[in-house]
Amino acid sequence: MTDKESQRLISILEAMEDGIYVIKDDYTVEFMNRVMVKAFGEGTGEKCYSVIANLDEVCPWCRAKEVFSGETTHWELDLPSNDKTYDLIELPLKNVDGSISKLSIYRDITQIKQREYDLKVWKKDYSRLFEHVNVGVYFSSREGRFMDANRALLNILGYESKKEFLKIDLARDLYVRPEDRRKFQEMIERDGHVIDYEVDFKRKDGKSIPVLLTSHVRYDPQGKVLGYEGIIVDQTQRKQVEEDYRRLFEHVGVGVYISSKEGKFINANKALLDMLGYENKKEFLNIDIAKDLYLKPEDRRKFQEMIERDGRVIDYEVDFKRKDGKAIPILLTSHVRYDQDGNVLGYEGINVDQSQRKGMEREIKESHDFLNKIIQSSPNSIMAADMKGNIIIWNKAAEETLGYKAEETIGKMNIRNVYPEGVAAEIMEMMRSPECGGVGRLKSHPMVYVRRDGALVEGDLSAAIIYDANGKETASVGTFVDLKERLDMERKLRQTQEQLLQSEKLAAMGRLTSQIAHELNNPLYGIMNTLELMKTEIPQESKRRKILEMALSETMRLTEMLRKMLSFSKPDEEEKQPTDINTILDEILLLHEKQLRENSIRVFSEFDKGLGKVHASKNQLRQVFLNMISNARDAMSDGGTLTVGTRAKGDNVHIKISDTGIGIRSENIDRIFDSFFTTKDNVKDVGLGLSVCYGFIKDHDGNIEVESELGFGTTFTIILPIMKETSEKDPE
Repeated sequence: MTDKESQRLISILEAMEDGIYVIKDDYTVEFMNRVMVKAFGEGTGEKCYSVIANLDEVCPWCRAKEVFSGETTHWELDLPSNDKTYDLIELPLKNVDGSISKLSIYRDITQIKQREYDLKVWKKDYSRLFEHVNVGVYFSSREGRFMDANRALLNILGYESKKEFLKIDLARDLYVRPEDRRKFQEMIERDGHVIDYEVDFKRKDGKSIPVLLTSHVRYDPQGKVLGYEGIIVDQTQRKQVEEDYRRLFEHVGVGVYISSKEGKFINANKALLDMLGYENKKEFLNIDIAKDLYLKPEDRRKFQEMIERDGRVIDYEVDFKRKDGKAIPILLTSHVRYDQDGNVLGYEGINVDQSQRKGMEREIKESHDFLNKIIQSSPNSIMAADMKGNIIIWNKAAEETLGYKAEETIGKMNIRNVYPEGVAAEIMEMMRSPECGGVGRLKSHPMVYVRRDGALVEGDLSAAIIYDANGKETASVGTFVDLKERLDMERKLRQTQEQLLQSEKLAAMGRLTSQIAHELNNPLYGIMNTLELMKTEIPQESKRRKILEMALSETMRLTEMLRKMLSFSKPDEEEKQPTDINTILDEILLLHEKQLRENSIRVFSEFDKGLGKVHASKNQLRQVFLNMISNARDAMSDGGTLTVGTRAKGDNVHIKISDTGIGIRSENIDRIFDSFFTTKDNVKDVGLGLSVCYGFIKDHDGNIEVESELGFGTTFTIILPIMKETSEKDPE
């Protein structure tokens, strides 16, 4: 393979969504694409078993020896190092110097496996399946009456009324041929079940309908046959599927065939006829496969030995003969066709033309189409330009984000016109610097673009320089993620948090003001009384009497000021109403999900579904829970686990919020609800949060309990009374 071909292959591998890496025969990693690096970290030059499995020796499941001997392997791998399952394809890769490397393709199928497991669980919900499955499901008596049937079965057989349907006689009114009913009963009572029994039923309108019947016997506790139950599949749907398959068979771009074991084609698509140079399909179906198709008849025998031994043949390289006698290299993938008794009927599969020219053309076209689809279907703006700045790629997302159509930009506009003045040169300078993600790359740089209509678009830019085989810069490509909505939301969230903090400060100051006012009132009234007594002992015409009255007036003015302060410090009570605690917590966790994930914090929640409602102010409870979760996040600066749960206990609701953070010192636990007490170093944290939370909960006739162990985390338990049924009614 030439350097140019190697570069093209690397570009293709980098663009693929599957993880790909290449190793030498000494297990040293030669290449890892971006997906592989993201999953396992950069490991080029290291041993593959160290990078992939964190092992000091060759993995116990390793099949490298088979691949280095020329085999291609395809299997599933459960990888303990990252607890994922991969669909793994490994094949030999011949190098220019004649040596062999191993190319491995890792496709993450963990979610697929999980879905398979989930499917098994869902099958337990039989009642829901019975009503909503799109095939007929029934229960019948042994004597020949339906006991129950789902809506799908009624629709298949043309009945509107279920009551009418349950009255029909199966042998007379359902089976086209009554003897088929007798045959069915003989089989099912002999074997306990009947699988895929093909039979003709009668619809209500008398028309015949082919169905596939699968059933088993229903027994009573003594083992006596009560009746049968199973499913009925309308085979008219299968005919449609067969028609769809036929269209696929005819229009797929590779040769597809069905053949007999004896060596005759039963069917073949147009692509196979074109590949082998045949115009007439009838002529093609008459050829002898071993004599007229295989260049070497012994290859046919070898193929049959492999496919009948293993049930399939994957990527079997063989030379076929075209009608004109010319040899054509083929990649043959097939599997065995069996009859109902397990006997080999023949084979079916695909033939791919492996000739060099067509192979290269197909590879280039498929790679180009695939990359173009990726670029065009990307939800993020992708732009590319040559080294002069002329735009060469402009995807649909870029059109939508920046307002310029591709036909207006590609080959007609310079990339500098898209960036703010001078920014394009700065971006190129950063890409050439090793400080912004490595030479040739720019990772996650904030960017503001101006749309065609003048609107600002905020987002994140990642870019890279594209080099040719000689390391010369040929182009640059950038991916822009429009983050305007998210940034707006984050700004609103910060504003809301600042407002909440300010309200906490004001509330605490209000309580402090109230305490001060209460403390000053008593001595002031004492002073006023003393001054009043002194007035009685001093004549009105005395100058000292006027001074005394002036002091009394000022004291009264101060008393009035304190009264107003007390009035102002009492916050307006928010309206309380029946409140679902689970809903509030669920909304708050959803709001904080991204922020917690970015701080490496896992969230576990367990809400009691039967929780009663509480009579509360939703806004005050939101502030309490927001403050608790914010404190938990701050306590887990290096990541951890946040657990939120609710349960009913007696007449109360218990809300537990636990973290695995730094914990609280035992000497501070009794002080954490005091105003202005804080253990945080940040000057903005004035220690009002928990004090406000405690006040709100006490105002709701509740309580807050705290348990903490230094270095192991903290648990807050908020206790609120469950709302009585009578409290939900309006007073008469």
